[in-house]
Amino acid sequence: QVQLVESGGGLVQPGGSLRLSCVASGIIFRRAAMAWYRQAPGKQREVVATITDGFNTNYQGSVKGRFTISRDNAKNTVYLQMNSLNIEDTAVYYCTSLGTSYWGQGTQVTVSS
Repeated sequence: QVQLVESGGGLVQPGGSLRLSCVASGIIFRRAAMAWYRQAPGKQREVVATITDGFNTNYQGSVKGRFTISRDNAKNTVYLQMNSLNIEDTAVYYCTSLGTSYWGQGTQVTVSS
């Protein structure tokens, strides 16, 4: 049974930071390309960042230079370090194993003063 469990969301002021975590089970994590997506109210789900099994990363333009995706294969965990958060980053953040239908339940990130 595949499970992806996100954590680390919360309420933060503009300019603040959060680190999201996603722990995977039931997949061969070290071989999996992983990604973070987000969905803001009234908007479609969009990709935020991806990381391959070879640790190559890619980012959506609006988060480049502010967000960092990383992975720890020993812990079956993918991270999203988010710095310089702004109100437009408010969304539910999901992790997924790329190329599969496996998604986490999401974690809410709210940026507000």
